[in-house]
Amino acid sequence: MNLFSELVNKNIVYNGDFLKLRLDQVKLPNNKQTTREFVSHPGAACVLAIDDDDNILVVKQHRYPISKITYEIPAGKLDLGEKPEDCALRELEEETGYKAGKLDLLGVLHPAPAYTTEIIYIYLASNLSKGQVNLDDEEFLVSEKININKILEMILDNKITDAKTQVAILKYFMIYKTNKKP
Repeated sequence: MNLFSELVNKNIVYNGDFLKLRLDQVKLPNNKQTTREFVSHPGAACVLAIDDDDNILVVKQHRYPISKITYEIPAGKLDLGEKPEDCALRELEEETGYKAGKLDLLGVLHPAPAYTTEIIYIYLASNLSKGQVNLDDEEFLVSEKININKILEMILDNKITDAKTQVAILKYFMIYKTNKKP
């Protein structure tokens, strides 16, 4: 059975600094036409940085759309032409002041495939060494180290609601702590 919709007409409704709002006309598998509205996003990378004592580096920041202070692993959008692993390393040092001696891909995440093209590359950083915090001018956050057991409690208690953070920690825990490698 064919499940794919076919693009008939691409229409950019809003073209922002890095997000675009699109309202495309598509042909469905049954040949009927309809529209699909979604946000076009350049992609991002996040990094689960863990030290030798099972502490995870997180950042606390205010997220304006939900008007809350969140706990998240370091992350950022991909610059044009930037490799995801380079973005992860850059964001780790910018936001926490740490460098990774080793970086491994844990996987990818489509946080909301119903309405955005965003893909987030999830990395595991280890062999950490101190570098230099270098926040962007419009970036206000605080970094902390939290033990993985406490992080798991915070997720279960809904104190960490960020999807990329939850997925990264779940993947790390399943692969490296329970030895259930895929």
